[in-house]
Parts: sequence; C-alpha cells; structure tokens
Amino acid sequence: MMAIRPLVSQANPPRISPTFSRHVKPSLESREITLKALHSKLSRRIGAIATLVSVLLAGDAIFNKEFANGLDFSLVAPEQTVEEAESEIRGHAREMVEVKALLDSESWRVAQKELRRSSSRLKQDLFTIIQSKPGRERPPLRKLYEVIFSNVSNLDFAARDENASLVWECYKNIVVALDDLLSII
Repeated sequence: MMAIRPLVSQANPPRISPTFSRHVKPSLESREITLKALHSKLSRRIGAIATLVSVLLAGDAIFNKEFANGLDFSLVAPEQTVEEAESEIRGHAREMVEVKALLDSESWRVAQKELRRSSSRLKQDLFTIIQSKPGRERPPLRKLYEVIFSNVSNLDFAARDENASLVWECYKNIVVALDDLLSII
C-alpha cells in the first residue's frame, strides 16, 4: 500500500480523458513541415506578383492596338498563296451553304461531317487572307471569322443533339456572316 500512495499524492497526477486524445506539443519535424509549407505559399505568391507586375509593365507594348493589329501568328497553310485563298474561298463558302440540303433532310451526322470538312477549308483560306491584309483591315475580318466559326461549332453541337431550331438559327447566322465576308473580300 505504501507504493501506491506516492502516485496518488502527486501534485499533478496524469489524467486520462474519455476521448483518449493527448495534447502534445508539435515536434521539431512538424514545425519544419509547417515552415516549408509557409515558404512554399510565399514563393508562389511572390511568383504570381512578379508575373502580374511584368504583365502590367509590358502591357502597353502588348496591348497597344497598332502593335496587336500587326502581329503575325503564322496560322496559314505554308503551301497556300493569297491568290489561291481568294479564288478558293467562294467555293468553300458555297460548300458550307450547301449543307442546307443535309440539314433539311435531318441527316445530322452527315451534315456534321460535311460542315467540318468545308469549314476547315474555309478557315484555312480565311487565315491566309487575314494574314495578307494590313493591320487596320484585319479587325472586321477577324470579327466575321469569330462569328462564322463560333456558329459552326454551335451548329455542330446542335446537330449532335438533334436540336433543329438551334441548328437553323446557327445556319442563318453563318449565311449572313459569309455574305458579309464575301462582300468585303
């Protein structure tokens, strides 16, 4: 009985909680991991700030309208000349318009394939023509390019879903944009 008494009479006896959780001070290893994570977050923030500052400082050169209009993205077909593109664009535009017969008969899959084929040829021609134009003449052509090919994508998705009303809306937008394009060229 004497051996038990010193344990009970201690000033701060150890407590056992019903949840069995212990409150342990973080070890040196866990402190190092925390410091590494903090350093990593700071490094990413500093990198992001440095990138943002460089973009803002170079923004005038990058986003200057005269400079942007003169950029050469080289997205043209290397073997295609401007003259070839200008002579072929009308035929490729006609092929896109002729997809109407397939849409009328609701041959959705065949219409999708034909639309993709003719639009890729038209896209190549239009890229070549846009690249040949001076910087100030490019924005209206780029806008028409955007209208045509966003509607081509939307028509493709609508045909896949067999949504006839959306197909015809996109087709109408394509025809109007092609008319505008051919009147400019």
